[in-house]
Amino acid sequence: MSDLSTRPYLIRAIYEWCVDSGLTPYLAVRVDEHTEVPRSHVKDGEIVLNLSADAVRNLQMGNEMITCTGRFSGVPFDLMVPVVATIGIFAKETGQGLVFQSEDPQHPPPSSGPGDGESKPVPHKPNLKIVK
Repeated sequence: MSDLSTRPYLIRAIYEWCVDSGLTPYLAVRVDEHTEVPRSHVKDGEIVLNLSADAVRNLQMGNEMITCTGRFSGVPFDLMVPVVATIGIFAKETGQGLVFQSEDPQHPPPSSGPGDGESKPVPHKPNLKIVK
């Protein structure tokens, strides 16, 4: 089984769909120590980037990193966004796109059972019969 993530492929696919449809691709990013973006534009640990050809130059969407040069308040800035830091990619005009699940193992999924702390029932082993 491959360890390759589908995330970079899906990001590129939605980006291409936006461009082909004449829409503006926006990338939502969770900012951490590995993300190089202008910190003055980060709100609540996140930033949304316009990836249109009018907004950025030299866009490279690799399997591990998304890089480009953008202008913020008229000042050029080299952006480096790890693919794993991507929250989602969407079209500005319609909001259509993809949101990715967090890969952070520190946040367990919410309990779907009736009470917190209850264990889920163990499923029964399937029972097969021969029918003649």
